[in-house]
Amino acid sequence: MDLAWEQVVVDCADPVALGRWWAEALGWTVLDDDPEEFEIRPADGRMPGILFARVPEPKTLKNRLHLDFRPADQAAEVARLLALGARPADVGQGEQTWRVLSDPEGNEFCVLSSRRPA
Repeated sequence: MDLAWEQVVVDCADPVALGRWWAEALGWTVLDDDPEEFEIRPADGRMPGILFARVPEPKTLKNRLHLDFRPADQAAEVARLLALGARPADVGQGEQTWRVLSDPEGNEFCVLSSRRPA
């Protein structure tokens, strides 16, 4: 197999605003600040990245695909993301060890329990 995972594409209303939010949330680099297709990556040349593409229709339902993040300190990361503008989200998960949040356009993502010390 000769496939390389290049990026995840997120449909959104405002690629620049959402892309900048995610760049700040992840500490990633902006590769392309085009207002129609805004791209971020962990660093120039590293993959995968996230491409935010403008679409006319609003998000209406729960995501069919979402990102999971494993932090060193779940409580600290959740607090930081909420301070950046994330919101708690309920997708029917009930009581779990992970926290479901949504970005400023309502795209859900999970902050998993803290990493175990090595």
